[in-house]
Amino acid sequence: MASPSGTSSGSSMIQNSGSEEDLQALMDQRKRKRMLSNRESARRSRMRKQKHLDDLAALVAQLRNENHQMLTSVNLTTQKYLAVEAENSVLRAQVGELSHRLESLNEIIEFLNATNGVFGPAGPPVPASFYEPDYGFFNNPLNMAYLNQPIMASADHMLQY
Repeated sequence: MASPSGTSSGSSMIQNSGSEEDLQALMDQRKRKRMLSNRESARRSRMRKQKHLDDLAALVAQLRNENHQMLTSVNLTTQKYLAVEAENSVLRAQVGELSHRLESLNEIIEFLNATNGVFGPAGPPVPASFYEPDYGFFNNPLNMAYLNQPIMASADHMLQY
């Protein structure tokens, strides 16, 4: 048989289960809201990550382009340097050859001046300007044979080393 207290506890269980359902519905709603928020946050995170990767890829392309330009510039500069170095080597060789010729010509002049009797007393006088650094000795017809000798240095030979 039913007691009045039993009925009241039954009706309170019905009320409790109603509030439990409301509580469960509220928790489910919060859970769904949190899941949506997490999904949106993850989507934004993926977008940031993708943007970062795109930025890095663009930076890599830019740096590769700059590297290629620098490498091209270095190669051109190296080629110009080698050309100038070869030209300098040729000029140094020519300076050596001309210095040697000058020494030889000066020795000949000294010999001719020392042995004044080779051409006789009426030998051609050597002007004082002949010894000046303007290299006037090239005007002497006795020395022209030395000027016709080829200079053996060239850029082609220098690049082999």
